[in-house]
Amino acid sequence: MRYFLGIDFGGGASKATLLGEDGRVAAEHTVEYPTQYPEPGFAQQDPADWIAAVRKNIACVLQRSGASPERIAAVCLDAATHTAVLLDGDFRVLRPAIYWTDARSVEQCSLLRREYGQLILQQTLHRPDTIWTLPQLMWIRDRQPEVWARTEHILFAKDYVRYFLTGVYCTDFIEAQGSMLFDYNARAWSPELCSLIGFPPEKLPPLRRPAQIIGEVTAQAAAIAGLKAGTPVLCGTTDTAMEVFAAGAVAKGQMTVKLATAGRICVVTDRAYPDPNLVNYSHLAEGLWYPGTATKSCAASYRWYRDAFGGDYRQLDLEAAKVPPGCDGLMFHPYLNGELTPYADPLLRGSFTGVRFGHGKAHFSRAVLEGVALSLLDCKRALAEIGIPHARSAAVIGGGAGSPLWRQIVADALGLSLHLKENSDSSFGSAMLAGVAAGAFDNLAAALARCAKTVSVTQPQRENAELYADLYLRYRRIHDALAPLYHEMG
Repeated sequence: MRYFLGIDFGGGASKATLLGEDGRVAAEHTVEYPTQYPEPGFAQQDPADWIAAVRKNIACVLQRSGASPERIAAVCLDAATHTAVLLDGDFRVLRPAIYWTDARSVEQCSLLRREYGQLILQQTLHRPDTIWTLPQLMWIRDRQPEVWARTEHILFAKDYVRYFLTGVYCTDFIEAQGSMLFDYNARAWSPELCSLIGFPPEKLPPLRRPAQIIGEVTAQAAAIAGLKAGTPVLCGTTDTAMEVFAAGAVAKGQMTVKLATAGRICVVTDRAYPDPNLVNYSHLAEGLWYPGTATKSCAASYRWYRDAFGGDYRQLDLEAAKVPPGCDGLMFHPYLNGELTPYADPLLRGSFTGVRFGHGKAHFSRAVLEGVALSLLDCKRALAEIGIPHARSAAVIGGGAGSPLWRQIVADALGLSLHLKENSDSSFGSAMLAGVAAGAFDNLAAALARCAKTVSVTQPQRENAELYADLYLRYRRIHDALAPLYHEMG
């Protein structure tokens, strides 16, 4: 039996999946790590936490499966995009990596929109926002010039871990699309955009295809990480690209609803759709795209709530399920670090509104789940306004998809039937892609046919769907009322 190892690095944890060539998952393991919030609006991670997580994950999946390192035929990594790691000439980390939910670069975004908005739109299909790497790097250049002066190399999260394993400096073109330094038309780093930060494009990592084997595990990394020296390692790509693949969305019109750190609704298309409310990325399958909308704090909202007020997810769900839809008038807006679709407003803040004496903790728990679902409805309506054709069902992915209660709330709010796969997270997608690269599966479709299985379908309940449609109107009015106040607060 040969095995394929996929490892994801997300907003709050790293997950490893060990997949056998028979299409069965041999073992999984997850290691949590913190996202740092040193100042309001800031979000960053320590790359050392990723290395510690990968070591522990590898040891645990090997122990749980009983597989030896020699049986692993290929390794593939993925991670959330936009997360740049600044390195000196010896590839030493210079500062914590700014996470994509960070909102510190508001001033830099304003300058880019005002002075270079048309150039950026033409080359990247997007407008400047705090999620993108370019304004984040401008902030570092402006506020931490001593760090910027020492920066010789830039990698992204999964690329940094892969460099630790292989010593190979590169990234993939889908990851590059998330940097706002990449020219979509030329499929290359943009000299014009790189000049905005004074960083030569030739210093950026060489571009590779996600399924390309770019190197092997070094003897030094093997001794630390527990893998066999010489194990092939793929370039890999972004977490959402892997999730879209893992969920089986590989044909035009298929849709995914993601309940992870961020919430996203993506539709597979045969072209890009440049629009302020969309993020456009190439699909793993040649010639396809997966433009999507996004709510900034999805499972991140529930994790914040859990960490701040106590409990575990299962118990919170059990209590929240006893509360009727609508939470007896309590409503939550998940703008804990600003919001993306459809507002693109980093100054928005989270809120609970409508609080009364009769509300208990269970009401607040359910309100968080419903507030995220209504934010996803904002996303779905944006897709409809743009006119992207899609199915009336979707694959539901991300850690939050494991909650039956949340799946039902989201299905009701969106009016979609949600199909849950036995495995659909990005580490599973990375493991399947490693299997394709190693020759175990002929192509993406063949990997899905052997490995991916649907385990449940959540149908929207008409009565609840009508209720959430009414609540959504109030949800938007509350946003409209509070947004000016948040802008005054700065």
